[in-house]
Amino acid sequence: MSYTSISYLVFILLGAFIVYNIVPLKHRWKVLLAFSYLFYFINSGRYIIFILFGSLTIYVGGLLINKIDDGCSMARKALPKENKKEYKALIGWQKKCVCVCVVLVNVGILIFLKYSVFLGQVFTDVLGLIHINVENPMYQRMMPLGISFYTLSAVSYIVDVYRGKYRASDKFGKVALFLAFFPHIVEGPIARFDLVGEQMYEGHRFSYENMTMGLQLILWGFFKKIVIADRANMYVNQIFDNYASYTGLPVVVGMLLYTLQLYAEFSGCMDIVRGSAQMFGIGLSENFNQPFMSKTVSEFWRRWHMTLGAWFKDYVFYSVSLSKPFVKLSKKTREHMNTFFATFVPMSIAMFIVWFGTGIWHGASWKYVMYGLYYWAIMVIGLLMEPLFKKLYGKMNVDRQGKVYRLLQVVRTFIFVNVGMLMFRADDLTAFGHMFVSMFREFTFADLTNGTLLGMKLDMADFAVLAVGALVLFLVGLYKEKGHQIRAELATKNIALRWAVYYVLLFGVIILGAYGKGYEVAGFIYAQF
Repeated sequence: MSYTSISYLVFILLGAFIVYNIVPLKHRWKVLLAFSYLFYFINSGRYIIFILFGSLTIYVGGLLINKIDDGCSMARKALPKENKKEYKALIGWQKKCVCVCVVLVNVGILIFLKYSVFLGQVFTDVLGLIHINVENPMYQRMMPLGISFYTLSAVSYIVDVYRGKYRASDKFGKVALFLAFFPHIVEGPIARFDLVGEQMYEGHRFSYENMTMGLQLILWGFFKKIVIADRANMYVNQIFDNYASYTGLPVVVGMLLYTLQLYAEFSGCMDIVRGSAQMFGIGLSENFNQPFMSKTVSEFWRRWHMTLGAWFKDYVFYSVSLSKPFVKLSKKTREHMNTFFATFVPMSIAMFIVWFGTGIWHGASWKYVMYGLYYWAIMVIGLLMEPLFKKLYGKMNVDRQGKVYRLLQVVRTFIFVNVGMLMFRADDLTAFGHMFVSMFREFTFADLTNGTLLGMKLDMADFAVLAVGALVLFLVGLYKEKGHQIRAELATKNIALRWAVYYVLLFGVIILGAYGKGYEVAGFIYAQF
């Protein structure tokens, strides 16, 4: 059941919204939980057992940590001063054991379901190097809906409880709803319990403002997904599925349109998700912040899929960089290296782990591993070269705060990102290498006028719609980048202007949407992760 389907809008969203506002406030969380599990069961069937099990593990694990903390507080009052430090260390070890066990169980299930075939192939390939030929013992399994997303939320919950950020909830329904909430279960945003747990559990009264603002966001998401992303998908599939047949400009256009498709689709899905939640009075985290206005690759990833980046920073980067082995490594580097390299070496290693994890999180394939390491390499090289560039620009009197330099930074970052998107979409690393090289072969701008691009399932009208759609996204992003709150400002305008905007979007989706005869139904890309 796609977020853009009639069944989602009517059966799940509208049905849940009506029932939610009928039942008493204290029972409204039960409506959300029931519809969330209904949505999950429709999409994953018996695999619902996995999310139920995941919810149970973090619930029980959290209660065990609470119990250990409570026992510690009582015991420390009665203990002599000389024994308190030793007892605190024992309690810390017990809490860590609970946390590690819960994390290993949840991550282990994810690895088994998502990565077993990939790991099995790696195993057989290694044996092949020593001339032992065996077949891959693993086979592809169906993955539960959203397992990559809800597993990260589950890990964040138990780790935060272990760190003492908040106490674990003693209500299983509250924890279960946090993981399974139907708007964010498919593609995120990756939720944090301290930000949304109470919002989901407490009942919210009907709010006309929340309802209308939520519907606005859903409509904007539909426009991005159905008008722009699904239309670009036609051309993108033609190029990437038959990459050996194309060279030059058609491949470049395919790469650019895939970047447009992925952004319009993923950010559009987030708009639908956040709009759906807002109708119930629940505010989910932003996942995009004008990423293509970024001046560096690291800034791009602070603006793109922000909840994933924040998760890896909080639960991988800090966990690695503050661990005892890394503290010792940092101490060694300070003793034997200058200040720059003493910081650079440990940071680059921690970043390697983060970007390896980011890559493999996206999928069980070497191309995803290299996708993550591609960005790691760009960032590490940038850090390494920064002192040299600083001296060079100083000698050349380059104004690094000037508009021209910043524009060139944005263009450079855009190029790096598009190459990354090419790798992300290609079937494998071989296909990526072939397509990357083929972009520079037989390249001619004459393909813009000789009809070559029109043989890719899109006609001139489709390209015009894509061009206008991309321009609209750019202008909206530019306006927001200047600090404007478009939805809030629109709400202050007169009713005629407001409804004119709504009707343009609504009829834009109905008339220009890429559906029906001649178009292909496109699923959400990130739903497969």
